[in-house]
Amino acid sequence: MVSTEMKDMGGACSRPPESGEELVGDGRGKDEQPLLKPGGGSLDLQELEKKYAPYVRHDVYGIMGRGELPLREKLLLPLALVTLVPLRLVLGIAILVVYYLICRLFTLFSTPNREDEQEDYAHMTGYRRAVVVRSGRFLSRALLFAMGFYWISEDVVDPRGPSDCDRNGDASVSKALAENDSKEHSERAGAIVSNHVSYLDILYHMSSSFPSFVAKRSVARLPLVGLISKCLGCVYVQRESKSSDFKGVSGVVTERIQAAWQNGHAPAMLLFPEGTTTNGDYLLPFKTGAFLPRCPVLPVIVRYPYTRFSPAWESMSGVRHVILLLCQFVNYIHVVRLPIYYPTEEEKNDPKLYADNVRRFMAKEGNLILSDIGLAEKRTYHAALHGNSLPSVLHHQKGE
Repeated sequence: MVSTEMKDMGGACSRPPESGEELVGDGRGKDEQPLLKPGGGSLDLQELEKKYAPYVRHDVYGIMGRGELPLREKLLLPLALVTLVPLRLVLGIAILVVYYLICRLFTLFSTPNREDEQEDYAHMTGYRRAVVVRSGRFLSRALLFAMGFYWISEDVVDPRGPSDCDRNGDASVSKALAENDSKEHSERAGAIVSNHVSYLDILYHMSSSFPSFVAKRSVARLPLVGLISKCLGCVYVQRESKSSDFKGVSGVVTERIQAAWQNGHAPAMLLFPEGTTTNGDYLLPFKTGAFLPRCPVLPVIVRYPYTRFSPAWESMSGVRHVILLLCQFVNYIHVVRLPIYYPTEEEKNDPKLYADNVRRFMAKEGNLILSDIGLAEKRTYHAALHGNSLPSVLHHQKGE
């Protein structure tokens, strides 16, 4: 598998991969189709990049990680492949196994919570919970270190200081921030809302606050990762199920968020309201799930500065992305932690307004570009890259 992924990294190839679009468990794409259908032309590619800008890669590896590489990169890749990649893989697997054993040991005589078709150990208390959380945060950071993220820079925005929203006269956001010190739970939020750039986002948040998050139900059955996800308190969803199941999951998420706000010992929920990943420069429309409970949220912006390879998981198979990531000698994460956002009464009664205001606040503070496209357009973009009737796809988008 590794050799298949690496043999054509020096230039364009006839077998492009798919990229993962969901929170957990993606990267099953196979390299079976051309980058663009024969005859598509450069004008079609330029039009695609303009229409679907939030999903376009801009690093030296190009779209789908199959651009023509400069000579320096062609020399560095084989060197990293035989040195860095094996070492980092061994370290990563060792860290994962160690944490699995810790979770297994400290849940050995515990009964998981089983309600609403969920199963987790997130509300385990006492020293066992403390060990699971602290070791989880430490080993998550160790795993990031093993992947080349030696330093993580964090900026914390002072809730009492002026914000871009204040300076630009956004009354609803300014009022919400100004009320921080007068709230009963002023130092706690029910949910962490973050932009979504890569699967690495989850590792960072695990190392920072060890929150619960939403994952596919199949994740619970995975070796090693399954038990770890239960210790995190993941809310499992069957993505192929009927809408009634999603309504049940929404209720569980709402209860978890409310419990986290009211009880400092309950894990916070981590939600990516965009619903899919971007290249890190844009912010897509927010879904309302994190804002339905009417609780305060903690906005966090994660960026991945790069010079050669972008850690953004876009238009690339999971295996190829991991290999190229591990081939980089140094990777970077920059995080901006914003003040807890307290909704006004108007926002509590209108989750869409609440979501939109938090989104605009994050975009201003994080210097992100607001985009109106979403997951449907992303799938169209990927289908076009894979050669699935590019002219008809573009014609369809123009007619909408």
